[in-house]
Amino acid sequence: MEKTQTLMRLNKRDNVAVALRPIEQGEKLTIGDFTVVANQEIPQGHKIALVDLPLNSNVIKYGFPIGHTIADAVAGDWLHTHNLKTNLDGELEYTYAPDLSHQVHYDKRDLTFEGYVRDNGKVGIRNDLLIVPTVGCVNGMAELMLREFSRLHPDLGPFDNITILKHPYGCSQLGDDHANTRSVLIDAVKHPNAGGVLVFGLGCENNTVTEFKEKLGPVDPNRVKFLIAQEVDDEVEAGVALLEELAQTAKDDVRQSVPISELNIGLKCGGSDGFSGITANPLLGAFSDFLIAQGGSTILTEVPEMFGAEQMLMARAKDEKVFDEIVHLINNFKHYFMSYGEPVYENPSPGNKAGGITTLEDKSLGCTQKSGTSAVVDVLQYGEKIRTKGLSLLQSPGNDLVAASALASSDCQMVLFTTGRGTPFGAYVPTVKVATNNQIFEKKGHWMDFNAGQLLDRPLADVLEEFIQTIIDVASGKPTRNEENDVREVAIFKNGVTL
Repeated sequence: MEKTQTLMRLNKRDNVAVALRPIEQGEKLTIGDFTVVANQEIPQGHKIALVDLPLNSNVIKYGFPIGHTIADAVAGDWLHTHNLKTNLDGELEYTYAPDLSHQVHYDKRDLTFEGYVRDNGKVGIRNDLLIVPTVGCVNGMAELMLREFSRLHPDLGPFDNITILKHPYGCSQLGDDHANTRSVLIDAVKHPNAGGVLVFGLGCENNTVTEFKEKLGPVDPNRVKFLIAQEVDDEVEAGVALLEELAQTAKDDVRQSVPISELNIGLKCGGSDGFSGITANPLLGAFSDFLIAQGGSTILTEVPEMFGAEQMLMARAKDEKVFDEIVHLINNFKHYFMSYGEPVYENPSPGNKAGGITTLEDKSLGCTQKSGTSAVVDVLQYGEKIRTKGLSLLQSPGNDLVAASALASSDCQMVLFTTGRGTPFGAYVPTVKVATNNQIFEKKGHWMDFNAGQLLDRPLADVLEEFIQTIIDVASGKPTRNEENDVREVAIFKNGVTL
């Protein structure tokens, strides 16, 4: 990697550099052996050509092609959507070619956090109270219930957060949609961050409480309560009484020291910009490698944002079985796109483009850096919980709320979320917002938890140490910005008929 105050070249094979600040037309710029004059104004985070690139030339960034020129470009030109297009098109055939030679190794350290050890051996980083509607039409009554409980317990009682997992589903759904709704809600009930759960149904929905309980299996009756609105005279009064019982159970819960090997961390990005693959995503990748070296686990999702970088993940499969599962993961999601007649590579978003990301390869090569260099040990389907220590891939779309909810469903106690554009959202688990640049961190400090923009001026090793401590602090109870803002949500993947 080469860097000046103005430009960064990410790989010695690259024929472009990234602008670290806005560049004015006519500026003379030097990086390594390259000297160019900017032919246009170039926004921060965008790409400038270091060599002449005639029509149909591959543009190289991160050491890989991110697309080809659709017009002649010369050294000093701004390269973006007006003159650069993806190389990707349709399905590919993949060959098992394992390569773990680039793994970064970290020493094992005796680090702990203060967590809640559950009776089943899982560890939570929060003692949350969840109200889980089985159907969307009871959301309003759940809010009234929570309002009354909060009036009686303005300090939240023994709980860190109280969240209604509001959603519009649970009725008029068929097939996979019905199964997805039930699965995600069951995952929430069983989440280690949950110190108490009230499952709240109407009584006539598809997702009946009776069937839900059967699928849920054995639970601690002191921790999980059930209420069917149509079977009681006053569902709010009955619900508050059950919440009081849950509070009584949770009042004796205390944190205790637990090794960080008990952490399961979700890796997610959204509102990405040209710095995402330079600062915040590599920081998450380094943290992922570090945590795995300690015996912990991380999960990468957003399958459409693996397209164009999937072969890098396939090369890191721990064995041929996992390789085949990654191939299936990628191809199934491409089939999903094509089944609706939609282009597989219709990405990035308008916000991504404004931030300097041009093609899906550009986005994916930056996005997958969140996974670090460790071997991929497992592939999880949507709604499945983590099975194996290490790095897993999870089936889910790129949508921020859906993907973050899927990570929570897989038993991630926390989601790390990188962004260069900013977003206030949060999943129903602590969602650590990592800014890719100094400007968004300063502008939206009430959204952001950590500034990875400092990596442009400081060594990764130093920033990583601060980040590790931040994660330990959050795991030990320090509220994230989304918690302070009382923003905690769930979103469920839908792909079918609504009756």
